[in-house]
Amino acid sequence: MSKQSNKNNKNVLLALSAIVGATAVATIGAKKLKEKSQVPRSLYTYTDHGDKQVYFIGGGLASLAGAAYLVRDCSFKGENIHIIEGMHILGGSNDGAGDAINGFVCRGGRMLNEETYENFWELFSTIPSLDLPGKSVTEEILNFDHLHPTHAQARLVDKYGIIQDVTTMGFNNEDRMALGKLMITPEEKLDDMTIEEWFSNTPHFFETNFWYMWQTTFAFQKWSSLFEFKRYMERMIFEFSRIETLEGVTRTPYNQYESVILPLKAYLDSFGVDFSINAKVTDLDFKPGEDITVTAIHIEDEMGEKIISLNPGDVCIMTNGTMTDNATLGDLHTAPEFKPENPMSAELWRKIANKKPGLGNPEPFFDYPEETNWESFTVTCKGNKLLKLIEKISTNIPGSGALMTFKDSNWLMSIVVAAQPHFKNQPLDTTIFWGYGLYTDRVGDYVRKPMRECTGEELLTELLHHLHVEEEMDEIMETVINVIPCMMPYIDSQFQPRKMSDRPKVVPEGSTNFAMISQFVEIPEDMVFTEEYSVRAARMAIYTLFDVKNKKVRPVTPYKKDPKVLKDALKTSYR
Repeated sequence: MSKQSNKNNKNVLLALSAIVGATAVATIGAKKLKEKSQVPRSLYTYTDHGDKQVYFIGGGLASLAGAAYLVRDCSFKGENIHIIEGMHILGGSNDGAGDAINGFVCRGGRMLNEETYENFWELFSTIPSLDLPGKSVTEEILNFDHLHPTHAQARLVDKYGIIQDVTTMGFNNEDRMALGKLMITPEEKLDDMTIEEWFSNTPHFFETNFWYMWQTTFAFQKWSSLFEFKRYMERMIFEFSRIETLEGVTRTPYNQYESVILPLKAYLDSFGVDFSINAKVTDLDFKPGEDITVTAIHIEDEMGEKIISLNPGDVCIMTNGTMTDNATLGDLHTAPEFKPENPMSAELWRKIANKKPGLGNPEPFFDYPEETNWESFTVTCKGNKLLKLIEKISTNIPGSGALMTFKDSNWLMSIVVAAQPHFKNQPLDTTIFWGYGLYTDRVGDYVRKPMRECTGEELLTELLHHLHVEEEMDEIMETVINVIPCMMPYIDSQFQPRKMSDRPKVVPEGSTNFAMISQFVEIPEDMVFTEEYSVRAARMAIYTLFDVKNKKVRPVTPYKKDPKVLKDALKTSYR
Protein backbone atom coordinates (compact mmCIF):
# COMPACT_ATOMS: atom_id res chain seq x y z
CA MET A 1 0.00 0.00 0.00
CA SER A 2 1.36 3.45 -0.89
CA LYS A 3 2.14 6.17 1.64
CA GLN A 4 -0.62 8.27 0.10
CA SER A 5 -3.16 5.47 0.64
CA ASN A 6 -2.06 5.07 4.25
CA LYS A 7 -2.40 8.81 4.73
CA ASN A 8 -5.89 8.89 3.23
CA ASN A 9 -7.02 5.96 5.36
CA LYS A 10 -5.70 7.66 8.46
CA ASN A 11 -7.53 10.88 7.58
CA VAL A 12 -10.81 9.02 7.18
CA LEU A 13 -10.29 7.24 10.50
CA LEU A 14 -9.60 10.52 12.26
CA ALA A 15 -12.81 12.06 11.00
CA LEU A 16 -14.83 8.97 11.89
CA SER A 17 -13.35 8.66 15.36
CA ALA A 18 -14.37 12.22 16.17
CA ILE A 19 -17.97 11.29 15.47
CA VAL A 20 -17.81 7.89 17.16
CA GLY A 21 -16.49 9.60 20.28
CA ALA A 22 -19.85 11.32 20.72
CA THR A 23 -21.66 7.98 20.82
CA ALA A 24 -19.49 6.86 23.72
CA VAL A 25 -20.22 10.11 25.56
CA ALA A 26 -23.96 9.57 24.99
CA THR A 27 -23.79 6.15 26.61
CA ILE A 28 -21.83 7.45 29.58
CA GLY A 29 -24.27 10.35 30.01
CA ALA A 30 -27.30 8.06 30.05
CA LYS A 31 -25.70 5.82 32.67
CA LYS A 32 -24.90 8.81 34.87
CA LEU A 33 -28.50 9.97 35.02
CA LYS A 34 -29.80 6.51 35.88
CA GLU A 35 -27.31 6.41 38.74
CA LYS A 36 -28.05 9.78 40.30
CA SER A 37 -30.96 11.54 38.62
CA GLN A 38 -33.55 8.78 38.26
CA VAL A 39 -37.04 10.29 38.38
CA PRO A 40 -39.13 8.38 40.93
CA ARG A 41 -42.02 6.74 39.08
CA SER A 42 -44.24 7.21 42.13
CA LEU A 43 -44.31 10.96 41.51
CA TYR A 44 -46.07 10.54 38.17
CA THR A 45 -49.64 9.44 37.62
CA TYR A 46 -50.23 8.24 34.09
CA THR A 47 -53.34 9.30 32.27
CA ASP A 48 -54.87 6.33 30.53
CA HIS A 49 -53.90 6.81 26.90
CA GLY A 50 -54.59 3.14 26.27
CA ASP A 51 -52.17 1.64 23.80
CA LYS A 52 -51.66 4.87 21.84
CA GLN A 53 -48.19 5.28 20.35
CA VAL A 54 -46.34 8.46 19.36
CA TYR A 55 -43.66 8.33 16.67
CA PHE A 56 -41.13 11.16 16.30
CA ILE A 57 -39.25 11.26 13.00
CA GLY A 58 -35.83 12.77 13.65
CA GLY A 59 -33.80 12.73 16.85
CA GLY A 60 -32.95 16.41 17.23
CA LEU A 61 -33.81 18.84 20.02
CA ALA A 62 -37.42 19.32 18.85
CA SER A 63 -38.25 15.62 19.01
CA LEU A 64 -36.54 15.16 22.38
CA ALA A 65 -38.40 18.20 23.74
CA GLY A 66 -41.68 16.86 22.36
CA ALA A 67 -41.12 13.56 24.13
CA ALA A 68 -40.37 15.42 27.37
CA TYR A 69 -43.64 17.35 27.11
CA LEU A 70 -45.50 14.07 26.58
CA VAL A 71 -44.19 12.45 29.76
CA ARG A 72 -44.26 15.64 31.83
CA ASP A 73 -47.49 17.33 30.77
CA CYS A 74 -49.54 14.50 29.24
CA SER A 75 -48.58 11.68 31.63
CA PHE A 76 -47.73 9.56 28.59
CA LYS A 77 -45.92 6.27 29.09
CA GLY A 78 -42.32 6.49 27.93
CA GLU A 79 -42.33 3.05 26.34
CA ASN A 80 -45.10 4.22 23.99
CA ILE A 81 -42.95 7.09 22.70
CA HIS A 82 -40.64 6.25 19.79
CA ILE A 83 -37.90 8.51 18.42
CA ILE A 84 -36.58 7.41 15.02
CA GLU A 85 -33.25 8.90 13.91
CA GLY A 86 -31.58 8.28 10.55
CA MET A 87 -28.05 8.97 11.83
CA HIS A 88 -26.06 6.98 14.37
CA ILE A 89 -26.45 9.59 17.10
CA LEU A 90 -29.13 11.85 18.55
CA GLY A 91 -29.00 15.62 18.92
CA GLY A 92 -29.51 16.92 15.40
CA SER A 93 -27.59 20.18 15.01
CA ASN A 94 -26.65 20.29 18.70
CA ASP A 95 -23.39 18.43 18.57
CA GLY A 96 -19.93 18.01 19.99
CA ALA A 97 -17.63 15.01 19.64
CA GLY A 98 -14.05 13.77 19.67
CA ASP A 99 -11.11 13.28 21.99
CA ALA A 100 -7.67 14.67 22.75
CA ILE A 101 -5.92 12.18 20.46
CA ASN A 102 -7.87 12.69 17.24
CA GLY A 103 -9.18 16.19 17.94
CA PHE A 104 -12.57 17.60 18.88
CA VAL A 105 -15.25 18.91 16.55
CA CYS A 106 -18.19 21.30 16.84
CA ARG A 107 -20.07 21.90 13.62
CA GLY A 108 -21.21 25.15 15.22
CA GLY A 109 -22.19 26.74 18.49
CA ARG A 110 -25.75 27.55 19.46
CA MET A 111 -25.90 31.00 21.05
CA LEU A 112 -28.64 30.91 23.69
CA ASN A 113 -30.40 34.04 24.96
CA GLU A 114 -31.80 34.55 28.43
CA GLU A 115 -34.51 37.05 27.49
CA THR A 116 -36.08 35.42 24.43
CA TYR A 117 -35.90 31.67 25.09
CA GLU A 118 -39.20 31.56 26.94
CA ASN A 119 -40.11 27.90 26.42
CA PHE A 120 -36.55 26.58 26.37
CA TRP A 121 -35.80 27.79 29.90
CA GLU A 122 -39.17 26.60 31.21
CA LEU A 123 -38.66 23.09 29.82
CA PHE A 124 -35.09 22.74 31.04
CA SER A 125 -36.04 24.03 34.48
CA THR A 126 -37.60 20.56 34.92
CA ILE A 127 -34.71 18.56 33.40
CA PRO A 128 -32.14 17.47 36.02
CA SER A 129 -28.52 18.49 35.54
CA LEU A 130 -26.13 15.58 35.07
CA ASP A 131 -23.32 17.30 36.97
CA LEU A 132 -25.04 19.33 39.71
CA PRO A 133 -27.29 17.15 41.92
CA GLY A 134 -30.49 18.94 42.86
CA LYS A 135 -30.11 21.53 40.09
CA SER A 136 -31.90 21.82 36.76
CA VAL A 137 -30.25 22.32 33.39
CA THR A 138 -31.65 25.86 33.29
CA GLU A 139 -30.03 26.66 36.64
CA GLU A 140 -26.79 25.05 35.55
CA ILE A 141 -26.56 27.03 32.30
CA LEU A 142 -27.63 30.40 33.71
CA ASN A 143 -25.37 30.06 36.76
CA PHE A 144 -22.43 29.29 34.49
CA ASP A 145 -23.28 32.15 32.14
CA HIS A 146 -23.62 34.70 34.92
CA LEU A 147 -20.21 33.67 36.22
CA HIS A 148 -18.72 33.95 32.70
CA PRO A 149 -20.20 37.15 31.26
CA THR A 150 -19.64 38.04 27.61
CA HIS A 151 -18.19 41.39 26.60
CA ALA A 152 -16.43 41.26 23.25
CA GLN A 153 -13.44 43.61 23.04
CA ALA A 154 -12.50 42.71 19.47
CA ARG A 155 -15.76 42.21 17.64
CA LEU A 156 -14.37 43.37 14.27
CA VAL A 157 -10.73 43.30 13.18
CA ASP A 158 -9.48 44.73 9.87
CA LYS A 159 -6.88 43.31 7.47
CA TYR A 160 -4.07 45.07 9.34
CA GLY A 161 -5.03 43.42 12.61
CA ILE A 162 -6.48 46.64 14.02
CA ILE A 163 -9.51 46.27 16.29
CA GLN A 164 -12.30 48.43 14.93
CA ASP A 165 -14.27 51.00 16.91
CA VAL A 166 -17.75 49.49 16.86
CA THR A 167 -19.39 51.86 19.30
CA THR A 168 -20.89 53.45 16.19
CA MET A 169 -23.22 51.46 13.95
CA GLY A 170 -22.09 53.49 10.91
CA PHE A 171 -25.56 54.26 9.52
CA ASN A 172 -26.39 57.20 7.30
CA ASN A 173 -29.90 58.66 7.11
CA GLU A 174 -30.87 56.50 4.12
CA ASP A 175 -29.91 53.37 6.08
CA ARG A 176 -32.00 54.48 9.06
CA MET A 177 -34.99 55.30 6.89
CA ALA A 178 -34.85 51.90 5.17
CA LEU A 179 -34.60 50.09 8.52
CA GLY A 180 -37.45 52.13 9.97
CA LYS A 181 -39.67 51.46 6.97
CA LEU A 182 -38.95 47.72 7.22
CA MET A 183 -40.02 47.66 10.86
CA ILE A 184 -43.49 49.01 10.02
CA THR A 185 -44.03 47.01 6.81
CA PRO A 186 -46.40 44.02 7.21
CA GLU A 187 -44.81 40.63 6.53
CA GLU A 188 -47.53 39.88 3.98
CA LYS A 189 -45.82 42.32 1.62
CA LEU A 190 -42.40 40.67 1.84
CA ASP A 191 -42.93 37.37 -0.05
CA ASP A 192 -39.69 36.14 -1.69
CA MET A 193 -37.82 39.38 -0.97
CA THR A 194 -34.13 39.41 -0.02
CA ILE A 195 -32.31 41.77 2.33
CA GLU A 196 -30.30 43.10 -0.60
CA GLU A 197 -33.44 43.99 -2.54
CA TRP A 198 -34.82 46.00 0.36
CA PHE A 199 -31.61 48.04 0.76
CA SER A 200 -30.96 48.36 -3.00
CA ASN A 201 -31.31 52.15 -2.81
CA THR A 202 -28.80 52.41 0.01
CA PRO A 203 -26.02 49.85 -0.61
CA HIS A 204 -24.01 51.71 2.02
CA PHE A 205 -25.97 49.64 4.57
CA PHE A 206 -23.79 46.62 3.76
CA GLU A 207 -20.64 48.57 4.62
CA THR A 208 -21.75 49.49 8.14
CA ASN A 209 -20.38 48.06 11.36
CA PHE A 210 -23.92 46.99 12.15
CA TRP A 211 -24.22 44.76 9.09
CA TYR A 212 -20.85 43.09 9.65
CA MET A 213 -21.75 42.35 13.26
CA TRP A 214 -25.39 41.34 12.71
CA GLN A 215 -24.50 39.22 9.67
CA THR A 216 -21.79 37.21 11.39
CA THR A 217 -23.58 36.89 14.74
CA PHE A 218 -26.60 35.27 13.11
CA ALA A 219 -25.07 34.02 9.79
CA PHE A 220 -27.20 36.13 7.45
CA GLN A 221 -26.28 36.70 3.81
CA LYS A 222 -27.30 39.60 1.57
CA TRP A 223 -29.53 37.16 -0.31
CA SER A 224 -31.21 35.87 2.86
CA SER A 225 -34.94 36.27 3.46
CA LEU A 226 -36.21 39.69 4.40
CA PHE A 227 -38.86 37.89 6.51
CA GLU A 228 -36.19 36.45 8.76
CA PHE A 229 -34.13 39.64 8.96
CA LYS A 230 -37.24 41.59 10.02
CA ARG A 231 -38.16 38.97 12.61
CA TYR A 232 -34.66 39.05 14.08
CA MET A 233 -34.78 42.84 14.23
CA GLU A 234 -38.09 42.71 16.10
CA ARG A 235 -37.42 39.70 18.32
CA MET A 236 -33.87 40.78 19.21
CA ILE A 237 -34.36 44.53 19.17
CA PHE A 238 -33.01 44.83 22.70
CA GLU A 239 -29.78 43.21 21.39
CA PHE A 240 -29.48 46.00 18.82
CA SER A 241 -28.11 48.35 21.47
CA ARG A 242 -25.45 45.86 22.61
CA ILE A 243 -24.59 44.03 19.40
CA GLU A 244 -21.00 45.31 19.56
CA THR A 245 -20.30 43.48 22.84
CA LEU A 246 -22.63 40.45 22.42
CA GLU A 247 -23.52 40.71 26.09
CA GLY A 248 -26.82 39.00 25.30
CA VAL A 249 -25.15 35.70 24.36
CA THR A 250 -25.84 32.97 26.92
CA ARG A 251 -23.22 30.22 26.92
CA THR A 252 -23.52 26.62 28.10
CA PRO A 253 -20.87 25.08 30.42
CA TYR A 254 -19.81 22.68 27.67
CA ASN A 255 -20.74 22.15 24.02
CA GLN A 256 -24.49 21.96 23.41
CA TYR A 257 -24.47 18.19 22.91
CA GLU A 258 -23.19 17.59 26.42
CA SER A 259 -24.93 20.53 28.09
CA VAL A 260 -28.36 20.27 26.43
CA ILE A 261 -28.90 16.98 24.57
CA LEU A 262 -27.36 14.50 27.04
CA PRO A 263 -29.38 15.59 30.09
CA LEU A 264 -32.58 15.67 28.03
CA LYS A 265 -31.85 12.22 26.57
CA ALA A 266 -31.06 10.87 30.02
CA TYR A 267 -34.32 12.28 31.41
CA LEU A 268 -36.22 10.47 28.66
CA ASP A 269 -34.25 7.27 29.30
CA SER A 270 -35.48 7.31 32.89
CA PHE A 271 -39.04 7.03 31.57
CA GLY A 272 -38.21 4.25 29.14
CA VAL A 273 -38.61 6.24 25.92
CA ASP A 274 -37.74 4.09 22.89
CA PHE A 275 -34.91 5.28 20.63
CA SER A 276 -34.12 3.86 17.20
CA ILE A 277 -30.93 5.17 15.57
CA ASN A 278 -29.60 4.43 12.10
CA ALA A 279 -33.23 4.06 11.04
CA LYS A 280 -34.11 6.20 8.03
CA VAL A 281 -37.76 7.13 7.44
CA THR A 282 -38.31 7.11 3.69
CA ASP A 283 -42.03 7.81 3.33
CA LEU A 284 -45.38 8.30 5.06
CA ASP A 285 -48.75 6.94 3.97
CA PHE A 286 -51.87 9.04 4.44
CA LYS A 287 -55.51 8.07 4.69
CA PRO A 288 -57.40 9.03 1.51
CA GLY A 289 -59.59 12.12 1.82
CA GLU A 290 -59.25 15.77 2.74
CA ASP A 291 -58.05 15.23 6.30
CA ILE A 292 -54.36 14.68 7.06
CA THR A 293 -54.09 11.33 8.83
CA VAL A 294 -50.86 9.29 8.79
CA THR A 295 -51.51 5.57 8.47
CA ALA A 296 -48.01 4.13 8.03
CA ILE A 297 -44.30 4.97 8.36
CA HIS A 298 -41.77 3.43 5.95
CA ILE A 299 -38.33 2.76 7.45
CA GLU A 300 -34.97 1.51 6.21
CA ASP A 301 -32.47 0.23 8.77
CA GLU A 302 -29.69 -2.37 8.99
CA MET A 303 -32.32 -5.13 8.88
CA GLY A 304 -33.82 -3.85 5.64
CA GLU A 305 -37.14 -2.18 4.89
CA LYS A 306 -40.16 -2.29 7.17
CA ILE A 307 -43.49 -0.52 7.63
CA ILE A 308 -44.99 0.64 10.92
CA SER A 309 -48.77 0.74 10.67
CA LEU A 310 -50.45 3.38 12.82
CA ASN A 311 -53.58 2.46 14.73
CA PRO A 312 -56.43 4.86 15.51
CA GLY A 313 -55.18 7.32 18.14
CA ASP A 314 -51.49 6.94 17.22
CA VAL A 315 -49.59 10.14 16.40
CA CYS A 316 -46.74 10.97 14.00
CA ILE A 317 -44.58 14.07 14.54
CA MET A 318 -41.98 14.77 11.86
CA THR A 319 -38.86 16.92 11.61
CA ASN A 320 -39.49 18.30 8.13
CA GLY A 321 -36.03 19.72 7.49
CA THR A 322 -32.53 19.68 8.99
CA MET A 323 -29.99 22.41 8.39
CA THR A 324 -27.05 20.05 9.02
CA ASP A 325 -28.16 17.52 6.39
CA ASN A 326 -25.24 16.25 4.28
CA ALA A 327 -22.58 17.78 6.55
CA THR A 328 -19.12 16.29 5.88
CA LEU A 329 -15.87 16.36 7.86
CA GLY A 330 -12.25 16.70 6.85
CA ASP A 331 -9.12 16.77 8.99
CA LEU A 332 -5.69 18.38 9.17
CA HIS A 333 -4.68 17.02 5.75
CA THR A 334 -8.06 16.53 4.07
CA ALA A 335 -10.69 18.98 2.87
CA PRO A 336 -14.33 18.02 3.52
CA GLU A 337 -16.39 17.03 0.51
CA PHE A 338 -19.16 19.29 -0.75
CA LYS A 339 -22.01 16.81 -1.24
CA PRO A 340 -25.38 18.56 -1.42
CA GLU A 341 -27.21 15.77 -3.27
CA ASN A 342 -30.41 14.24 -1.82
CA PRO A 343 -30.60 15.68 1.71
CA MET A 344 -32.42 13.06 3.79
CA SER A 345 -34.91 15.22 5.69
CA ALA A 346 -35.74 17.40 2.68
CA GLU A 347 -36.39 14.41 0.43
CA LEU A 348 -38.92 13.03 2.91
CA TRP A 349 -40.56 16.46 3.22
CA ARG A 350 -40.73 16.71 -0.58
CA LYS A 351 -42.49 13.33 -0.83
CA ILE A 352 -45.22 14.10 1.66
CA ALA A 353 -45.73 17.67 0.42
CA ASN A 354 -46.58 16.19 -2.98
CA LYS A 355 -49.22 13.99 -1.38
CA LYS A 356 -51.18 16.50 0.66
CA PRO A 357 -51.81 20.27 0.40
CA GLY A 358 -50.82 22.45 3.34
CA LEU A 359 -47.55 20.64 4.11
CA GLY A 360 -45.27 23.39 2.84
CA ASN A 361 -42.68 23.58 0.09
CA PRO A 362 -39.04 22.50 0.64
CA GLU A 363 -37.77 23.90 -2.68
CA PRO A 364 -36.84 27.45 -1.57
CA PHE A 365 -34.83 26.02 1.32
CA PHE A 366 -33.11 22.95 -0.12
CA ASP A 367 -32.68 23.63 -3.85
CA TYR A 368 -29.92 26.26 -3.57
CA PRO A 369 -26.90 24.77 -1.76
CA GLU A 370 -24.54 27.32 -3.32
CA GLU A 371 -26.47 29.99 -1.42
CA THR A 372 -27.05 28.10 1.82
CA ASN A 373 -23.63 26.61 2.60
CA TRP A 374 -20.88 27.71 4.88
CA GLU A 375 -17.98 25.94 6.56
CA SER A 376 -16.78 25.67 10.13
CA PHE A 377 -13.54 24.32 11.60
CA THR A 378 -12.50 23.17 15.07
CA VAL A 379 -8.89 23.55 16.22
CA THR A 380 -7.48 21.24 18.92
CA CYS A 381 -4.06 22.07 20.40
CA LYS A 382 -1.74 20.69 23.02
CA GLY A 383 -1.20 23.47 25.53
CA ASN A 384 -2.52 27.01 25.27
CA LYS A 385 0.06 28.86 23.18
CA LEU A 386 -2.40 29.78 20.43
CA LEU A 387 -5.21 30.65 22.82
CA LYS A 388 -2.85 32.93 24.74
CA LEU A 389 -1.93 34.74 21.52
CA ILE A 390 -5.63 35.20 20.66
CA GLU A 391 -6.25 36.43 24.20
CA LYS A 392 -3.44 38.97 23.86
CA ILE A 393 -4.75 40.24 20.51
CA SER A 394 -8.43 40.36 21.50
CA THR A 395 -7.97 41.23 25.20
CA ASN A 396 -10.69 38.66 25.92
CA ILE A 397 -10.04 35.61 28.06
CA PRO A 398 -11.55 32.35 26.71
CA GLY A 399 -15.32 32.41 27.05
CA SER A 400 -15.69 36.18 27.36
CA GLY A 401 -15.38 37.34 23.76
CA ALA A 402 -18.12 35.48 21.89
CA LEU A 403 -17.27 36.26 18.25
CA MET A 404 -14.19 37.83 16.63
CA THR A 405 -14.68 38.61 12.93
CA PHE A 406 -12.00 39.43 10.36
CA LYS A 407 -14.14 41.84 8.37
CA ASP A 408 -11.83 42.09 5.35
CA SER A 409 -11.36 38.34 5.01
CA ASN A 410 -12.40 36.97 1.62
CA TRP A 411 -14.12 34.14 3.48
CA LEU A 412 -15.54 36.53 6.11
CA MET A 413 -13.90 34.38 8.75
CA SER A 414 -14.87 34.52 12.43
CA ILE A 415 -13.63 32.60 15.48
CA VAL A 416 -15.15 31.72 18.85
CA VAL A 417 -13.01 30.83 21.88
CA ALA A 418 -15.23 29.19 24.48
CA ALA A 419 -14.41 28.79 28.15
CA GLN A 420 -12.10 25.82 28.64
CA PRO A 421 -12.67 22.93 28.83
CA HIS A 422 -15.43 22.84 26.21
CA PHE A 423 -15.74 19.04 26.38
CA LYS A 424 -16.10 16.88 29.45
CA ASN A 425 -13.35 14.54 28.25
CA GLN A 426 -11.00 17.40 27.34
CA PRO A 427 -7.73 17.16 29.33
CA LEU A 428 -6.47 20.23 31.17
CA ASP A 429 -3.44 20.45 28.87
CA THR A 430 -5.61 20.52 25.72
CA THR A 431 -7.38 23.59 24.29
CA ILE A 432 -9.94 24.02 21.53
CA PHE A 433 -11.75 26.76 19.64
CA TRP A 434 -13.85 26.87 16.52
CA GLY A 435 -14.48 29.26 13.66
CA TYR A 436 -16.35 29.58 10.41
CA GLY A 437 -16.39 31.33 7.05
CA LEU A 438 -19.50 32.44 5.16
CA TYR A 439 -18.05 32.52 1.63
CA THR A 440 -16.67 29.07 0.89
CA ASP A 441 -16.36 29.55 -2.88
CA ARG A 442 -13.96 32.48 -2.57
CA VAL A 443 -10.17 32.21 -2.70
CA GLY A 444 -8.40 32.96 0.57
CA ASP A 445 -6.33 36.09 1.14
CA TYR A 446 -3.20 34.09 1.96
CA VAL A 447 -4.01 30.50 1.02
CA ARG A 448 -4.90 30.93 -2.63
CA LYS A 449 -7.66 28.33 -2.76
CA PRO A 450 -11.42 28.42 -2.20
CA MET A 451 -12.21 27.76 1.44
CA ARG A 452 -14.17 24.58 0.63
CA GLU A 453 -11.08 23.05 -1.01
CA CYS A 454 -8.79 23.70 1.96
CA THR A 455 -7.48 21.18 4.45
CA GLY A 456 -7.64 21.89 8.16
CA GLU A 457 -3.99 22.93 8.12
CA GLU A 458 -4.67 25.42 5.32
CA LEU A 459 -7.66 26.89 7.15
CA LEU A 460 -5.52 27.43 10.24
CA THR A 461 -2.73 28.92 8.12
CA GLU A 462 -5.19 31.48 6.72
CA LEU A 463 -6.39 32.32 10.22
CA LEU A 464 -2.87 32.76 11.61
CA HIS A 465 -2.11 35.26 8.85
CA HIS A 466 -5.25 37.23 9.73
CA LEU A 467 -4.05 37.20 13.34
CA HIS A 468 -0.64 38.44 12.08
CA VAL A 469 1.33 35.85 14.04
CA GLU A 470 3.29 34.53 11.05
CA GLU A 471 6.59 34.65 12.91
CA GLU A 472 5.30 32.14 15.44
CA MET A 473 3.52 29.93 12.95
CA ASP A 474 5.98 27.01 13.11
CA GLU A 475 5.84 26.90 16.90
CA ILE A 476 2.04 27.07 16.85
CA MET A 477 1.76 24.29 14.27
CA GLU A 478 3.85 22.02 16.48
CA THR A 479 1.14 22.25 19.15
CA VAL A 480 -1.73 21.40 16.78
CA ILE A 481 -3.39 18.01 17.30
CA ASN A 482 -5.96 18.40 14.55
CA VAL A 483 -8.06 20.94 12.67
CA ILE A 484 -11.37 19.41 11.60
CA PRO A 485 -13.26 21.34 8.92
CA CYS A 486 -16.98 20.77 8.44
CA MET A 487 -18.79 21.62 5.19
CA MET A 488 -22.53 22.18 5.65
CA PRO A 489 -24.44 22.63 2.37
CA TYR A 490 -27.72 23.61 4.04
CA ILE A 491 -26.71 25.36 7.24
CA ASP A 492 -28.33 28.66 6.12
CA SER A 493 -31.32 27.03 4.42
CA GLN A 494 -33.81 28.28 7.00
CA PHE A 495 -32.89 31.86 5.99
CA GLN A 496 -33.73 31.43 2.31
CA PRO A 497 -36.17 33.84 0.59
CA ARG A 498 -39.63 32.31 0.66
CA LYS A 499 -43.34 32.87 0.47
CA MET A 500 -45.33 32.94 3.67
CA SER A 501 -46.95 29.65 2.61
CA ASP A 502 -43.66 27.77 2.04
CA ARG A 503 -43.33 26.92 5.71
CA PRO A 504 -46.15 24.67 6.97
CA LYS A 505 -48.00 25.18 10.23
CA VAL A 506 -46.86 23.03 13.14
CA VAL A 507 -50.22 21.26 13.06
CA PRO A 508 -51.52 21.64 9.50
CA GLU A 509 -55.16 22.41 8.78
CA GLY A 510 -57.18 19.18 8.75
CA SER A 511 -54.59 17.16 10.66
CA THR A 512 -55.95 14.45 12.94
CA ASN A 513 -52.67 12.87 14.07
CA PHE A 514 -49.78 14.66 12.36
CA ALA A 515 -47.49 17.59 13.16
CA MET A 516 -44.19 18.99 11.93
CA ILE A 517 -41.46 20.42 14.15
CA SER A 518 -38.27 21.99 12.87
CA GLN A 519 -36.67 25.26 11.82
CA PHE A 520 -38.86 25.05 8.70
CA VAL A 521 -42.33 25.35 10.22
CA GLU A 522 -44.18 28.64 10.56
CA ILE A 523 -44.40 30.13 14.05
CA PRO A 524 -45.68 33.72 13.94
CA GLU A 525 -43.29 36.34 15.37
CA ASP A 526 -40.56 33.88 16.34
CA MET A 527 -37.12 33.59 14.73
CA VAL A 528 -35.52 30.50 13.22
CA PHE A 529 -31.97 29.19 13.76
CA THR A 530 -32.56 29.04 17.52
CA GLU A 531 -33.01 26.43 20.23
CA GLU A 532 -36.19 28.21 21.29
CA TYR A 533 -37.78 27.67 17.87
CA SER A 534 -37.33 23.90 18.14
CA VAL A 535 -38.67 23.70 21.68
CA ARG A 536 -41.59 26.05 20.96
CA ALA A 537 -42.59 24.03 17.88
CA ALA A 538 -42.52 20.80 19.92
CA ARG A 539 -44.63 22.31 22.68
CA MET A 540 -47.17 23.63 20.17
CA ALA A 541 -47.43 20.20 18.54
CA ILE A 542 -47.97 18.29 21.78
CA TYR A 543 -50.37 20.75 23.38
CA THR A 544 -52.47 20.91 20.20
CA LEU A 545 -52.61 17.21 19.36
CA PHE A 546 -53.21 16.19 22.97
CA ASP A 547 -55.50 19.08 23.86
CA VAL A 548 -53.46 20.21 26.88
CA LYS A 549 -55.57 22.72 28.83
CA ASN A 550 -53.75 23.24 32.11
CA LYS A 551 -50.59 24.70 30.55
CA LYS A 552 -49.94 27.19 27.78
CA VAL A 553 -47.14 27.69 25.27
CA ARG A 554 -45.28 30.76 26.48
CA PRO A 555 -45.80 33.64 24.04
CA VAL A 556 -43.12 35.64 22.26
CA THR A 557 -42.05 38.46 24.59
CA PRO A 558 -43.09 41.74 22.88
CA TYR A 559 -39.81 43.64 23.25
CA LYS A 560 -40.60 45.54 20.03
CA LYS A 561 -43.39 47.30 21.96
CA ASP A 562 -41.28 48.21 25.00
CA PRO A 563 -40.74 52.03 25.02
CA LYS A 564 -37.38 51.78 26.81
CA VAL A 565 -36.07 49.12 24.41
CA LEU A 566 -37.24 51.19 21.42
CA LYS A 567 -35.62 54.31 22.83
CA ASP A 568 -32.29 52.52 23.35
CA ALA A 569 -32.43 51.10 19.81
CA LEU A 570 -33.14 54.54 18.33
CA LYS A 571 -30.23 56.08 20.23
CA THR A 572 -27.95 53.27 19.04
CA SER A 573 -28.91 53.87 15.39
CA TYR A 574 -27.57 57.44 15.68
CA ARG A 575 -24.28 56.50 17.30
